[in-house]
Amino acid sequence: MSFPILQKYLARLSDATGAASSIWLDHEGKAQGRFFNCTMSSAFQPIRQLDGGAAQAYEGLARSVSAQDQGLSLWKLLDHAASDDESIELDRLCRMLHAINFFRQAGESSADLYLNVHDRLLSAVSSNHGHAFRRILDALELPLGRVVLQLPAATPQQGWLLNYVSDNYRRNGFRFAVNVNSPRDGLGVLDRLRPDVFKLDARELQDQKGLLELLQRSAASNVAVVFKRVETEQHLTALRELGAAAGVSLLVQGYLLDEPRSVLLGEPARRAA
Repeated sequence: MSFPILQKYLARLSDATGAASSIWLDHEGKAQGRFFNCTMSSAFQPIRQLDGGAAQAYEGLARSVSAQDQGLSLWKLLDHAASDDESIELDRLCRMLHAINFFRQAGESSADLYLNVHDRLLSAVSSNHGHAFRRILDALELPLGRVVLQLPAATPQQGWLLNYVSDNYRRNGFRFAVNVNSPRDGLGVLDRLRPDVFKLDARELQDQKGLLELLQRSAASNVAVVFKRVETEQHLTALRELGAAAGVSLLVQGYLLDEPRSVLLGEPARRAA
């Protein structure tokens, strides 16, 4: 799938300059953008099947290409944004950059694009979360159904806010993932929010009973489970044992398998195979 409207848009961007446009293409064809004095682009970390290692999705991450602030993350930029309006502007810039940089090279891949939602944005957007981004994807004729918006872990006091935001995302046609701090938190969220994906920390596997229950109930509800921050061989071994005990397929993501890159690394990771 070549996304012809996106290709026309990229052709126009190739004629733009960094001084005249908020988004432009560098000499390698990657979309870049500017937030204050920082030039930004995209990096992608694969989310792989634990069994076989195939890339099922990629998480888009904002990266600075400034010589002064190499590797500056989206979170740090949002933490230092001076106002809610500026944080919303940065978030929309990052989402657009990631969508452009992902789909311009996705080709025939059916992989999904995961995009983070900073916790500051949950309350900063006044209404209709996801509507502005949906309009961008529609204008470029990009497949909204392949975008998964990642919601942060919530405190008990933020439960109503996650309900409101997730409902808006679903009404705008997006799937969404929820980060949870523990399997017990996930079980509490499962029926209330009906997420499409859970994301859990691979370094926190102590509650085996809770994990087995969450995995089995998630599988019965057709909810995928991704274990992030896979950093050691011990994490992989523990996850293989957990998946076998639960009788479900798991998804994994982490620096042991892949470092974020500007290009989509589709080949199976050797350590996950």
